Amino acid sequence: MDADPPLDWPDYRSTALRAPRRPFVPLPPGRTELTGPAFGEGAFFPADADLTAHHAGEPLGERIVVHGRVVDTAGRPLAGTLVELWQANAAGRYRHDLDRHPAPLDPNFTGTGRCRTDAEGRYRFVTVKPGAYPWKNHHNAWRPAHLHFSLFGRAFTQRLVTQMYFPGDPLFAQDPIFNSVPEFARDRLIARFDLSATVPEWALAYRFDLVLRSTPFEDGP
Repeated sequence: MDADPPLDWPDYRSTALRAPRRPFVPLPPGRTELTGPAFGEGAFFPADADLTAHHAGEPLGERIVVHGRVVDTAGRPLAGTLVELWQANAAGRYRHDLDRHPAPLDPNFTGTGRCRTDAEGRYRFVTVKPGAYPWKNHHNAWRPAHLHFSLFGRAFTQRLVTQMYFPGDPLFAQDPIFNSVPEFARDRLIARFDLSATVPEWALAYRFDLVLRSTPFEDGP
């Protein structure tokens, strides 16, 4: 059963402007599709994965740990996967010129991070819990608190861009982006509170595992 949301979802108004209107044209795989990105050790630093450590001071908000594993559809860990994260600050505002939400910017929070998965496909970020924010999709529309993820797997075609939500958010019911995903698959977008990964007296933790769909160019099991 397909868990992907439809490309054109009327409740999510901007999809009407960007959803394709013509049939897809399959292209034969070339070198770009058959190979994957290579990220050297020198391109990453430990602080890249700690979004609370990018400035001289501590950001405002609830500090959290977000961790999990990246695997393929056969459950195999994907080592060396680039995991990128971006988010709004604790007040629900992005550090972006086009964000006009009248909430304060945090001078100690940029809202971006990245890391590579280890040999077991594990990743870990330290950040602050983002705030909800209004958007103009419909009357009194608010986005639930969420994190954006971008992943590159073993090939450029094994790419995933998704969002992670927090359990029990009261805004789920009226969010057309979350509800564009088939109902049976929505729980996959919601992180699980993980007491075992919580750092006592310092930060709560959430686990969010990610699955990259196997591609036709990937070796079999």
